[in-house]
Amino acid sequence: MQFKNIIGQEAIKERLIRSVREKRIPHAQLFHGPEGTGKLAMALAYAQFISCTQRTETDSCGVCPSCIKYQKLAHPDLHFVFPVAGSSERSEDHLPTWRTRLMQSPYLSYNEWLSSIASENKQGIIGKTESEEIIRKLAFKTFESDYKILIMWLPEKMNSVAANKLLKILEEPWEFTVFLLVSNQPNFLLSTILSRTQALSFPPIAEQALSLALTTNLSIEKNRADELAKLAQGNYFQAIQGWQSSEENKLHFERFTQWMRLAYQKNVIELHRISEELAGAGREAQKQFLVYALKMIRQSFMLNQQQKELVYLPKEERTFVDRFAPFIKSTIVAPLYEELNKASYHIERNGNPKIIFLDTSLRIIQLLHS
Repeated sequence: MQFKNIIGQEAIKERLIRSVREKRIPHAQLFHGPEGTGKLAMALAYAQFISCTQRTETDSCGVCPSCIKYQKLAHPDLHFVFPVAGSSERSEDHLPTWRTRLMQSPYLSYNEWLSSIASENKQGIIGKTESEEIIRKLAFKTFESDYKILIMWLPEKMNSVAANKLLKILEEPWEFTVFLLVSNQPNFLLSTILSRTQALSFPPIAEQALSLALTTNLSIEKNRADELAKLAQGNYFQAIQGWQSSEENKLHFERFTQWMRLAYQKNVIELHRISEELAGAGREAQKQFLVYALKMIRQSFMLNQQQKELVYLPKEERTFVDRFAPFIKSTIVAPLYEELNKASYHIERNGNPKIIFLDTSLRIIQLLHS
């Protein structure tokens, strides 16, 4: 992966390139920001640039032996850690699948990765076994490059044992070792880990850059690409999902509209049925539904506040939001957000989904009629 293949994020590219040119490479960096903004792709490009033996002023060469190995994600001084399905599993066990997925696209979503390793109904974690593996791998000297580089994708998925072991490594790092932590939710990391990394915040990708990538990479007609870029709000993965007209998104829409209508009607019996239906979905599907619900609440509130220019929705969703927006007043939007985020938190921590969704439904009834 070269910098020229990264979508947008020009200021971050320049900063990383400058750190290598000036030989001021931090031993631990945290790339954080929303999903789909290119953090993992940037980490790969940065690692390749650091290791390239014939780099130019602005990019890796792409043709030296080091770059060729990087393009296959098989450089001996490049190491990966990412969430897997069980505490006894290691990233190493899934490395062939990981390489295949990244070579298809480094703009990888968490749910997409779990699906790749047939773990949609399990939570991905980084466990104790993984942290011991890190110590084993990085204790050796470099094989070919000046630096050993470890890319940890979604470090917030570490359990407490792994997180504390990583902290000890960051406190006493090996010489010529670079840690690149790529996070969607840095607030779930230990504060002591955060304090030992140099943070780089990734904003949403600019609409123009996103649209250009869609037309260039996927041959999407420009007007359609512009529309997708606006709807995606800086998330390349979401833009691709929109292009593919995801059936999952349609299901989310149907469930959300039904959920809100039943809550407004105070139809507790049917809400109980909906709660059971949602409970039957996998945990990640439940979390994604709640993310979708948050998006629809936000868009409805923007419309309620006459901020029409901030409402980006396809026609069918926009039609519903036009009717729903009057109910999402400033007095209830914050409590609604709190309830949906609380539900997501408890789902994440293996709470009973039937109870969680029914309890959330009852609170939504109260809020809509407050």
